[in-house]
Amino acid sequence: MIRRVLVIGGTGTFGARLVEGLVATTDLDVIIAARGLQRASDLAATLQKKYPGRSIEARQCDAATVMPDELRRQKIWCVADAAGPFQAASTRLVEAAIAARCHYVDIADARDYVAAIERFDAAARAADVLVASGASTTPALSNAVLDQLVAGWRRIDRIEIAISPGNRQPRGLSVVQAILASAGRPVRVFRDGAWSMTRGMSMLVHRHMPGLGRRWLFLVETPDLDLVPRRYAPARDAIVRAGLELAILHLGVWALSKLVAIGIMRSLVPLASRLRAMAEWFRPFGHTSGGMTVDAEGIDAVGQAVTANWALTAEKDGPQVPVLPALALIRALAAGRIRQRGAMACVGLLSLSDIKHEIDRFGILTRTSIREHALLRRVLGPAFDTMPPPVQAAHEVVDGLQLAGRAAVEGAPGFAGRLAARLFGFPAAATEVPVTIEMRADRDGEVWTRHFGGRRLRSRLSPRGEQTGRMLERFGPLAFELELTATAQGLDYTVVGGRLGVVPLPAFLLPRSLATERVDDAERFCFDVPIDCPGIGLLVHYRGWLAPVGEPEPE
Repeated sequence: MIRRVLVIGGTGTFGARLVEGLVATTDLDVIIAARGLQRASDLAATLQKKYPGRSIEARQCDAATVMPDELRRQKIWCVADAAGPFQAASTRLVEAAIAARCHYVDIADARDYVAAIERFDAAARAADVLVASGASTTPALSNAVLDQLVAGWRRIDRIEIAISPGNRQPRGLSVVQAILASAGRPVRVFRDGAWSMTRGMSMLVHRHMPGLGRRWLFLVETPDLDLVPRRYAPARDAIVRAGLELAILHLGVWALSKLVAIGIMRSLVPLASRLRAMAEWFRPFGHTSGGMTVDAEGIDAVGQAVTANWALTAEKDGPQVPVLPALALIRALAAGRIRQRGAMACVGLLSLSDIKHEIDRFGILTRTSIREHALLRRVLGPAFDTMPPPVQAAHEVVDGLQLAGRAAVEGAPGFAGRLAARLFGFPAAATEVPVTIEMRADRDGEVWTRHFGGRRLRSRLSPRGEQTGRMLERFGPLAFELELTATAQGLDYTVVGGRLGVVPLPAFLLPRSLATERVDDAERFCFDVPIDCPGIGLLVHYRGWLAPVGEPEPE
């Protein structure tokens, strides 16, 4: 049986890559459809020379006007729509494909368009065809990654997806229009455990992406904002961000989005051509490399709090990625591996290995890492399990952990010491004072908030790179490197380095502290933290006991 695939938008940034993928890796007949027949004919001629003997045709065609009779006459087996932008696209091509009883696949990343595809489910089933929308980076690839990352997990807390192309990669007009469509406009997003409204291109972050370094990212509207909460039910967040490599371009369009947010402009889409032209001025700068990350936090199959990360890095083949799920889907349909019929978003149809088969043909690297979420488990490694159970329990931070108890505080004897202690927020001297510690985990480490009576002391703790037994504790601009030693008796902390901002502190300015955590005869978790400052002497010395909130107070 001859199977003919009609690729709409077959000469575009992504369409041309899908066409070549079909020609190079399948035995399907390929028809390149474009509004301009000359461009389609030129591409067909080029591919015919590169792949002699393959059936490649060119047709002048517009997705908005194609008729079912035309598809029947050409004996089309599958329609692949790679035209875009899909944000305001008509569904006429979908209807024509169903009426002509041929499969339909698109690379849509428009939230509303993909969500609306399910209304054709009954018609597609009756026609015995598959209509799959979003066979692209999002939602097809992102969901295939998540299906593998969180398989068997007991609970999912947070999912974040990020995409950042290299600045030297091609930017088609339809791509620019798609990026600008939600800029500054209301976007419904699931965060902090509830649905809320925010603005497109808000939630700005500067984040490390494996293989790429730090990239600016902001919220973008994609189908995953609906599909991820529905398919994985995260307890807290389902966020999708994207960004431009160069800060001047990313922050520039972020600033322009504020004009829409405050009502000065209705949309940035009319500026797409001009902004694209301006972006071309900066093409010599930056890199060709781009990538994607998928992060999931939660409780895994064995009950451990973990963060799982999947990262993709592409040096020059990044523009191939958006069409590889569509190629994998068409290949699986042709081979009979996908027998599902109906209309749906392209999630759950492809496994990550299906798409990885296509990825492996290019210079694209993927990696998966899973790390335990509790900070001290990550820092100490296997040594964590050598400590007494009460000490381990005091650091088993899943999402958050609160400890409460009592402490005695010895204050600084001199005025300079008392002043320095006050600036740091150290507790005042007291024979006995109630104390609580709230530990909150995030993607970078943990935030500890200590309450001694009416005083609050807050710090952020994070791993010291890949060094086992080392972590950083930050108090505002001050950061101290701590060396941790875990034994059967408990845990010791020693200050071994520090800096003020980016300036390293010389050894003679480092505070002297050997903090210990032990277990007393009543099986209580106990702490002893003395802190001296060179030239000043004792700043504070606090010691006491703590227990997880909810446990009975020891006698």
